[in-house]
Amino acid sequence: MTTFNPDLSVLREQLSRTAPQVEQVIVVDNGSSAADSIRVLVEGFAKTHWFSLGENRGLGYAHNLGIGKALEEGAESVLILDQDTLPEADMVSVLAETLVSSSAPDSRVAAVGARYVGAQSSHPSFFVQFRRFRFKKCFCAEGGVRQVIPADVLISSGALFSASALREIGTMDEGLFIDHVDTEWFLRAHHRGWRSYGVCDAVMRHSLGERTFRVWLGRWRYLPIHKPFRYYYIYRNSVLLYRRSYPTIRWKQTDILRLLMMFVMFAVFAGDRVENFKMMCRGIADGFRDREGRLDPAR
Repeated sequence: MTTFNPDLSVLREQLSRTAPQVEQVIVVDNGSSAADSIRVLVEGFAKTHWFSLGENRGLGYAHNLGIGKALEEGAESVLILDQDTLPEADMVSVLAETLVSSSAPDSRVAAVGARYVGAQSSHPSFFVQFRRFRFKKCFCAEGGVRQVIPADVLISSGALFSASALREIGTMDEGLFIDHVDTEWFLRAHHRGWRSYGVCDAVMRHSLGERTFRVWLGRWRYLPIHKPFRYYYIYRNSVLLYRRSYPTIRWKQTDILRLLMMFVMFAVFAGDRVENFKMMCRGIADGFRDREGRLDPAR
């Protein structure tokens, strides 16, 4: 679990839900201003381990520190959670059962992921499969049908990763800093022959952005709205991945269309349009310059 200036009441609720479901909780703080308060809260729960980086080293670095500690302790699987993700009481056990049942000796299951209910809009989530010029959205069936859906990418929060996969594929790309950290890992995993699944019976509450924007594009869609600096990382990291060999052509085609749609929505119609535009353009330019790591505010 990674924290960065979290809402302490939400973090307390998350820990109270998560700790009973796992063998241990590793919390890596990425330079929060109230790190001491977070440490006191975390250490009030059993089975927790607290690490403070003292500065924001990025999501990939923090994930890798937690993953490394878990693997050193002999974990057979590693669950990643964002600081605002609230798992249902049986989420981890459902994920673990699915990971074990899917991992026959001849199979290569990298990870299984929970479905989320958006914290603000309560709109249902979906799992993603890559198609030509589109991401196919695979929704869970209604009516309590047990369902496992092949997925080409999962969001890292609420995903249970196989320790074997992490050792063979490697850990997260720290140079991406925040956005596309999970996307890159799953693209790399699938290139090496590993598979991933969404698990409909594993449920969590999770938000993909500070708030959502409802827009009609052939049908009603919910688009997460972020602060302007996040668009820098989204666009820069997409360009960095386009230039690598292992992301599939289908992912590249569809992601380009996604970025075009985001550009129109958030540089023209929604949010802080001028700053969004500047950050998007700067991200594209830095992607072609092969710049990685944290955005330098001085440039």
